[in-house]
Amino acid sequence: MSAQYLIAASAGLVLAMGTGHLLLTFFSDAFAPRDAGLFARMQSAPTHFSRRMLMGPAWVGFNASHSVGPMLFGLVYGWLALEHAEFLFASPFLLALGACFLGFYVLIAIRYWFWAPLTGLLIASAFYACGLIAL
Repeated sequence: MSAQYLIAASAGLVLAMGTGHLLLTFFSDAFAPRDAGLFARMQSAPTHFSRRMLMGPAWVGFNASHSVGPMLFGLVYGWLALEHAEFLFASPFLLALGACFLGFYVLIAIRYWFWAPLTGLLIASAFYACGLIAL
């Protein structure tokens, strides 16, 4: 498989994960606490950052904005890999940036998340690394 398609596969997987996260944020209770009392308290609990910033709405915003980063990575790197591969592969900066992005998300997944996002990110990182090796 060529470097172009390996990077595109990595980007597509990250895009799918980010999109899935966004859909779960707005169309499910997947990220809501199982404790109904805690959920109710979050709707009226201000953060230390601002008394006007309530934890419940902020939680939704955090999850939504968290989805956008992987979606943007997937769209940009997928597009570059498929439509402008020469430009992408000629840029050590962009190649390193993509690797750093994936590495950062892997570290966050190891520390804070559960096995499913970690597995997806490890697979995406493997595709990306294989794409770099195939150059």
